[in-house]
Amino acid sequence: MLNKSAFSLVGALFYIFSTFVFAQDAYKYDAKGKRNPFIPLVTADGQLIKLDSEGESENKDLMLEGIIYDKNGISYAIVNSQIVKTGDFSGEYQVLKIENNKVIFIKEGLTSEIELKKGEE
Repeated sequence: MLNKSAFSLVGALFYIFSTFVFAQDAYKYDAKGKRNPFIPLVTADGQLIKLDSEGESENKDLMLEGIIYDKNGISYAIVNSQIVKTGDFSGEYQVLKIENNKVIFIKEGLTSEIELKKGEE
């Protein structure tokens, strides 16, 4: 018969072995052209994000010209010569989030990120 310490050792070895055998790689969600269900439908300031089904999902008609970023308040972006904030629209695109170097838009449930270009590029 196995004593308590041998039984504990076997249990510990089994636990260590099972963590390696059953370990999984990190999962990355692929929306496959559909709306990502993990993107919230309400902005941080409580505005409802409109999901309309008209137009194309490309962002070639968006020109990000500048960002006024405030991590503790309301940030603004200049898109197509128009000043917008989170929840506002620029054409068919709604501003989902403004970060210090990019703006995230949503259209038809698909997100598009436009990075601010530095200087003459």
